[in-house]
Amino acid sequence: MSFKIIVCAKQVPDTNEVKIDPIKNTLIREGVPSILNHDDANALEEALKIKDRYKDTHITVITMGPPQAKDLLIECLAMGADEGILVSDRALGGSDTWATSNALAAAVKKIGEYDLIFAGRQAIDGDTAQVGPQLAEKLNLPQVTYVKEFAMDGKDITVKRALEDGYELIKLKLPCVLTAIKELNSPRYMSVGGIYDAVGKEIPVWGAKELEIDLDTVGLEASPTNVFRSFTPAPKGKGVIIERDTVEETAKVLLEMLQEKYIIA
Repeated sequence: MSFKIIVCAKQVPDTNEVKIDPIKNTLIREGVPSILNHDDANALEEALKIKDRYKDTHITVITMGPPQAKDLLIECLAMGADEGILVSDRALGGSDTWATSNALAAAVKKIGEYDLIFAGRQAIDGDTAQVGPQLAEKLNLPQVTYVKEFAMDGKDITVKRALEDGYELIKLKLPCVLTAIKELNSPRYMSVGGIYDAVGKEIPVWGAKELEIDLDTVGLEASPTNVFRSFTPAPKGKGVIIERDTVEETAKVLLEMLQEKYIIA
């Protein structure tokens, strides 16, 4: 048995010093080191685990971004993915989640055959958790978000979905869309052989023309999201560390400090 899996991944800034364009209210990515988004790495790892079990499984990673996002795809190939596709075009620049999911849906439709689509819960540069669900809706596929555990028996899937106050155990059939959280697994590292093979692989670039997408549905001007203001929050003050010889003395000092600040009576 074999499966065709698509993983949607994103290259995100690897820095706490986020730079923001004051006019467009978008992140300035030039000159900022980038990495594979954390939750997307978990999504890829779960796809690779399926491939470990079903050897003929084929994994395609799609990412949408500037030309430098090819580096992310090379990393994914070095980890074990079979194919990488870069969705990149100036016409797609500035897309919000709605416009991004339009472009990704067009890419998935262009690929054609697939059994399962994995994505991360959310990207660390936006934290919206919207692209995965929107993609599922536009492809008319069942979806489960916040996947913490995953089990597969042929085309039958059982997942454990994390909620704020508990979990849901859900059974569904392929094809479907799943979004992963970090508790799902621990992503593997790239292998030396994988890096060697990945560097030589051709990575196709699909723009608006190749996707045959309506330009009124992608890009900054087509994005309905309105950002009123973007800013870097002021850093919080340092915490207070209480060090005493015993637990009892530490608790006594803490109690006195809380009473002084009228936090407790």
